[in-house]
Amino acid sequence: MQYFTALKMGEKRVKAAQELLTKYAGHAMPALALRDNKSNNWEPVGDENLYAVVKEENGYMIALCDSKGIAKALAQWFPEDAKNEIVGRIKAEQRMQEYTGKLSLPI
Repeated sequence: MQYFTALKMGEKRVKAAQELLTKYAGHAMPALALRDNKSNNWEPVGDENLYAVVKEENGYMIALCDSKGIAKALAQWFPEDAKNEIVGRIKAEQRMQEYTGKLSLPI
């Protein structure tokens, strides 16, 4: 896929994920629009949404990612009770599955 075509598709998916996560977390930042496929072909992030939770010193980060663990939207830092409430609402209302593999984050 051409770079700009993949980027436009990825940007739309990131925006949708960011809006969805903002609905539950109150705020969210965009993350990655393209994913690395170890070749010279560009690929947008996947269309599917899964949630992932990362625990750090400052609290919990919640991410929406595709099935390969590419983060599309991030919301941070939440205490455990707020994280549990947000994740519970996402699971109940969106029937979203948790991603438990290696998460790719923008650094």
